[in-house]
Amino acid sequence: MSVRASQVIDAVWVPDVESKIKILSDNRSAGHNYYLSDRMEAGLVLSGTEVKAARDGKIQLKDAFAEVAGNEAWLCNTHIGQYSHGNIMNHEPVRRRKLLLHRKEIDNLHEKIRERGLTVVPTKLYLKNGLIKIELAIGKGKKLHDKRESEREREADAEARAGMRRKQKE
Repeated sequence: MSVRASQVIDAVWVPDVESKIKILSDNRSAGHNYYLSDRMEAGLVLSGTEVKAARDGKIQLKDAFAEVAGNEAWLCNTHIGQYSHGNIMNHEPVRRRKLLLHRKEIDNLHEKIRERGLTVVPTKLYLKNGLIKIELAIGKGKKLHDKRESEREREADAEARAGMRRKQKE
């Protein structure tokens, strides 16, 4: 993967047929802590310094989640670091941010959240056609033994791939 001079080192360009997507932040721990199912794309309401900080890759999605309150969807516990050239009007790093979704999508999320053990977890935050979007997934929490089982499967797959590579070299 080549990095362009204009790119931020933390961000990665993903080639696509229609448009370029620049991943600003990825929540890898979501796949480890949850069984992820339905995924959807949402917009975010951000202030100017938040957008500039996001483009610099100063985003942390690790403890973030989404909730539906008052017929609106909100993103909570997302940390967007303060913009380095921001002035006294710089934003708060951790605050609730409004998600831009259609009414049907919000109602669908609300129904799924009411089910026991389900939550909405952000998996990626990316730049698409000049707009900051977030990918949300419905997740069901994993127990400790499920996490261990997933780790064992991952290690077995890695060993099998390594064995195939060794066999091809011979």
